[in-house]
This record gives sequence, C-alpha cells and structure tokens, in this order.
Amino acid sequence: MNSTSDPPLRLTFGRFRVFPERREVLADGQPIKLGGRAFDVLMALVEARGAVVTRETLIARVWPGRIIEENSLAAQIAALRAAFGAERALIRTVSGRGYQFTGTIHVEPASPGEPVGAVGARPASVSPPTNVPEPLSELIGREEELSEILNLVTMHWLVTLTGAGGIGKTALALALARELRPHFADGVWLAEFSALADPGLVPATMVAAVGIELGGGEASAQRVARALADRRMLLVLDTCEHVITAAAAMAEAMLGAGSGLRIIATSREPLRAGGEWIYPVQPLAVPAMDVAVGDDPLRYGAVRLFIERARAAEPHFAPDRRLIAMIAAICRRLDGIPLAIELAAARASALGIEVLAARLDDRFGLLTGGRRTALPRHQALRATLDWSYELLAEPERVVLRRLAVFAGSFSLEAAAAVAAGPELAAADVIEGLLGLVAKSLVVAEGEGAVTRYRLLDTTRAYALEELEKNGEHDALARRNAEYYREVFERTEAECETRPAAEWLADHGLRIDNLRAALDWAFSPGGDAALGVALTTAAAPLWMHLSLVDECRSRAEQALAALEENRGDPRGEMKAHAALAASLMFIRGAAAPEVGAAWAKAVELAENLADKEFQLQSLYGLWAFHINSGRHRVALQLAQTKGSAHCW
Repeated sequence: MNSTSDPPLRLTFGRFRVFPERREVLADGQPIKLGGRAFDVLMALVEARGAVVTRETLIARVWPGRIIEENSLAAQIAALRAAFGAERALIRTVSGRGYQFTGTIHVEPASPGEPVGAVGARPASVSPPTNVPEPLSELIGREEELSEILNLVTMHWLVTLTGAGGIGKTALALALARELRPHFADGVWLAEFSALADPGLVPATMVAAVGIELGGGEASAQRVARALADRRMLLVLDTCEHVITAAAAMAEAMLGAGSGLRIIATSREPLRAGGEWIYPVQPLAVPAMDVAVGDDPLRYGAVRLFIERARAAEPHFAPDRRLIAMIAAICRRLDGIPLAIELAAARASALGIEVLAARLDDRFGLLTGGRRTALPRHQALRATLDWSYELLAEPERVVLRRLAVFAGSFSLEAAAAVAAGPELAAADVIEGLLGLVAKSLVVAEGEGAVTRYRLLDTTRAYALEELEKNGEHDALARRNAEYYREVFERTEAECETRPAAEWLADHGLRIDNLRAALDWAFSPGGDAALGVALTTAAAPLWMHLSLVDECRSRAEQALAALEENRGDPRGEMKAHAALAASLMFIRGAAAPEVGAAWAKAVELAENLADKEFQLQSLYGLWAFHINSGRHRVALQLAQTKGSAHCW
C-alpha cells in the first residue's frame, strides 16, 4: 500500500489496528495472532476498500501459482472472523461472488517506535499455553460448521456439540480450540472424560487437565471453579455423555465463578446446564441418489474425506469417475458419518472399491481396524454403537431396537402403535423416543406442521441385530405390517375425495415402510395373507407416485400367494384390479392382459355382490374394449352397469 520510501502506515477500523509493515494486528491494544495466509487475505480485502473480492482473486493473491481447494480459503476466512470476535460481520460473504470487507478504514502514519500492544500484553510470538494436541490429519468438509460454531463461542459462555457416535464432535471441538487459542491469554485446555467410570472424578480430571493447584483436600466443582475464577481461558470438556450430570455441574460452577471462561463440550446429548447453547453436529454432506448431471461429487465433504483417507493408505489411489460414483454411494450408505467413512477408506486399498461396496451389508464385521492409538470405541464401527447402546436405560434400548422395523421415516403415532406392547405402554414409547432424539440416536425431521423421525442406516442396522438377538423381530415386523395395512385401508377411499397432491403429501413418505412390511409379509417366516391385504390397500399409493411397475410387481406377488392359498376372493379381486390399472400404463390400455385382469376383477366382484367394485372394474373393462376397437361390446357394458373410476 505504500512504497519503501514512505513512512510506515497504520490502518484502523473500529477497535482494530493493522501494521502492514510488521504484519501485525491489534485489538484494543492487544496483539492478535494470525497465520500468514489469514493476514494476506485480510490485506487483500482491506485494500479493496469495500469492493467484493472474488475467491479466484484471493486464491491467486494468497497462494500464487498453486492449485488449492476452495475450503482452504474458507478456513482462512473463518480464522479472520474468529479473530474479530463480535465484529465478525466485518467480513461479509457475497453469495456466488466472493468476500467483502465492510468496515470503515482509516490510514494513518505509524509513529516511529510505536509499541506493539498495550503494556504487559503477551508478545505476538508467544502462544498461550495449551494441552490440545496438534492435528494428525486435516479436518475435511467442516468449513461451514467451524464458522458457525466460532460465531456461537464468541457470543455464549457454553456451547455443546451434540451428535451420534463417530459424527466428529471431538475433531470439531479440537479444531475450534486451536483456532481460538490466540484469544485466551491463560490458555486452551482439554479435559477428556471418555476413560472415566466414576462421575465423581470429573473435578479431579479438570484439575489435571488445566494443571492448577488446589492446596490439598479433595477436588470439587466449587474448588475448581474458584481456582479458575480470574483466568481467561477456553475449556474443552470432551465426551460428557456417560458423566453428564457431573459434567453439567462442573460447567455451571466454572461459568458462575468467572467471566473470562468459555466452555466447549462434546456429548451425545445436551448437558442441560444453565446458559448452554446447543450445536447439533450433522453428518458430512453426501451426494443425493438422484444427483444432477454435471454435479461434482468431490464438492461433498464425505466423498473428499473418503478419498483423502484412502490416499493416506495408498498414495497412488486415483479413482476414475465410475469409482468416484461408487464412493459416493458408499458414503450415502454410511450416512456421511466420518468415523464410518474413515474405517471404510482404510479397507479400500485391501479390498478395492467394488468389493467394499458389495460387502457393506456386513458393515460391522467389515469396518474395523481404526488407529491403534484411538479409543477402543473408535477402532470399530460396532464398538462405537455398543458404547451408545450400553449407556441407554433398558426402556430406551427396547424402544430403539423396536424402531428398527421402520425402514423410512415414521410419525409419533406409528412409533407408539408399533413399538408399544403389554410390557411397554404407548406413553413410555413416546418418552423413550424423545430421549433417543436427545441422545442423537434418532433423527427428528420437521417438515411442515408434523415432525417425523428416522434412524440413520448404520444405527438401524445395529438396532435390527439387537432386535433379532432378543427374539423380537418377527413379532415387531408383524405389528408393523398390521399397522400399515390399517393405515392404508383407512386412507384407500380418500383417493377419490381428496386432492391428489394433498393425499400424496400425507401418505407418500410411507413408501419405504410399506416396502419393508411387504418384504417381511411375503418372506418364508411372514404372513402372505397380511401381505395380500396390505398390497391391495396400498395400490393407490403406487399409482399416485407413478410407481406403476412396482404396483404391477406387487400385485403379481399377491396373486401368486393367493394361487397357493385360496380363500380370499376379495383380496384376489382387488389384486386383479391393481394389476390391470398398472398394466394399462406399462403395456397400453388395449393390451390383452389388461382386459383379462379387468374381466377377472368383474367376475369376482359379481360373485361377491360388491356393487361399488363392480362399477369400478366394469369401467376398466369398458375402457379396455374402447381402446381395443370393440365399441359394440363397450356399449353393451355401459348400458348394462354404468361406470365409475377410482384411479
């Protein structure tokens, strides 16, 4: 900004001063430690004087001549925002364009020999103390989360990262601690609770982590809090779920004793401590199954993580487009859970991507062999879920494994109807479900006015094993099929009276659970009669979803079952009608098999004296004759019975 002959300049905006010559930034006279690249990004934005600076321009300025991923720039932006604290809005993201510096900048000559920072400030070259370990690998796919949580930590005393086992809570917390270290003069300290069997040892663990002296006597939350009262530090309380009451008491005591403390906690469920702000950690982004043509799978964090970890095991790993698509499918099946993806990537060099993808049904036997130095529950996928399952109270274990019968999302009503039993009231099921949501083992999805719930695929696979182990699978599968038969029988008539879009919004989300119920019903240990009833009741759903070939297949499956076990003429009648309706779209309205199916439906309806179904099936048969050019036959049918139309 100035030639070498000009006197040094000082840039000021708000409470910040920047000395470009010294590459130093002060806030309220105190030095801020910034990395070299973060400082270069800041200078590029400041020099633009309010203009938007594109990502390409920033990358070319900060990493000249290098090809880097855009998340490297996002990480530097996050570091700057963290340094600005409450004034993080000084750097604005302009969607689709780049970044903009929003502060008012004053350029002044720096006084010769002007001191760097206030008297007694920590020299910029000396970092605050810490026991947080250096990262062993890059944190991938979490740029947005880092930025959001940094913002929360600057505004709130206690932020708890919640989420399922293996979701990456600890990795995020440690990355945040490293990022925030320059802003806490008395250090950033990690207290690990994972090895504790006794909650009473939480205060002693804090004492050991921070390295404070209590002057003899037993450690307690209050004594630790008093010892830290005048400190300015960030504390990371890691893995709190199994000592959660003690961890919550510790956090409240420390925050009540001093205003210079900030706490980041990681836990499967919230601490429910005073002043707590909760950040639910989500799985890494994965490409959708119906990903748009041209969409790059490498822009998704889960895929990037898999490839990076696979390269760590095999440096020459270079997947082509076909293998990258398979990797995306693997990441989807693993729910975007970082631990599962890392374990899978470690197997890729030995098995190959194709074999790995084919064997994921045995994920708990396959995904083992994590780092030898990792916690035992992080060395195998099953161990991670064992840890979470064993921490549950027995009623919650029962509810979790019973909810595994749902292959898709489900409502509160469905959970209560299917999971309840003589030994577990519906109210207890609802209470258990809500507890499982709080413990990150069930996902709550709010769409519109109704909340629906689901199990991640990996959690469901584990819970299904537990259901089998406890001898409950067939009983719960039957209850599930009976529930959906009743639901679809109640709603079958609505297809005529409600707008199609409204009807589909209510019932379309049930398709995965319908499929699972039918798969069980027509299995060797299932109930074919129940499967027939469910098939015929659910036929309108397939037709509304335009799944006509699936409707045909299920109708044929029902008719094949009826061939083996006659005795349900009404089910046979409805199955023939469903078959005919679907074949009209597949083979054409004039196809002979369409006419045969409608004729059989008419015959059965007449034998049952079912007037309404006679009209419906006669209409189908009439339409078949019209489309086949048999107008005289069609006229005779119309004159005889009239017509009606259901689908």
